[in-house]
This record gives sequence, C-alpha cells and structure tokens, in this order.
Amino acid sequence: MPVSLKDKFVVAISSRALFDFEEENKVFEDEDDTAYMRLQLERLDAPARHGVAYPLVKKLLAFNRDGQHRVEVVILSRNDPVSGLRIFRSAEAANLPLERGVFTRGRPPFRFLTPLGAHLFLSANAEDVREALVAGFPAARV
Repeated sequence: MPVSLKDKFVVAISSRALFDFEEENKVFEDEDDTAYMRLQLERLDAPARHGVAYPLVKKLLAFNRDGQHRVEVVILSRNDPVSGLRIFRSAEAANLPLERGVFTRGRPPFRFLTPLGAHLFLSANAEDVREALVAGFPAARV
C-alpha cells in the first residue's frame, strides 16, 4: 500500500542541518568528494553528532506520539548514497523515525521537494535556502 501524505506536514531537511558533518565537510572542501565518501564509509558505524536542527526535528516528530502520524521529516541532501546510509544509521541510533530521503550527489535537490510532498525545506546552508525560495518553496535557514 502506498504511503499517504494526506493530512501530514512534511518537512524536508538537509543532512548537515540534522547532523553535525562539519568535520566531514572540511574534508570535502580541502580534498574532494572521494575523500569525503571514504571518511563517511569509515565512520559508517559511528553515529553522527546532533546538528543545529536536531532539537527542532525531535519536537516536530513529537506531534506523532499519540499514534497519529501528523509530521514526517525527510532528508533532502546533496550527499552521496554512502553518506545517506550513515545518516539513516545515525537517525536510527538517535531514535528518529526517518523513512525517506533523497541523495543527489552534489546536484541541486530542489526538484525533489514536490515529489516528496514537502511543505517546508530547512537547511544550514543559506544558498540552498535562497535557491529553494527562488524556486517557490517555503524554506528557512536553521
């Protein structure tokens, strides 16, 4: 049975807003995407530290506590699939019920906001927020 998004508030969030990947991102900036993916693979079993938006996501998901699924948080990331695996493992370790995500490996992710049913995009990256706003999506920097 397909997932229904009827009556759900869907928040798309960047992986770097949810988890602290600043150290890994420095490797990406100083070296390249191959070194970044290698580091993420090496740390696959090490849950990432909580990012700036982690407390907000916990509060949003608390709206689901009484058995009603009112809020869904999905990852929308420029990361690669290897990093995506670490993100989902980190979410599991933090007891965050995340089920969906899109990992574009560097390509702009905004064309996925509509298929994900997103009502809001949150990111730690100001440029990504600007691009989402220009594309007509509600977005905010966290």
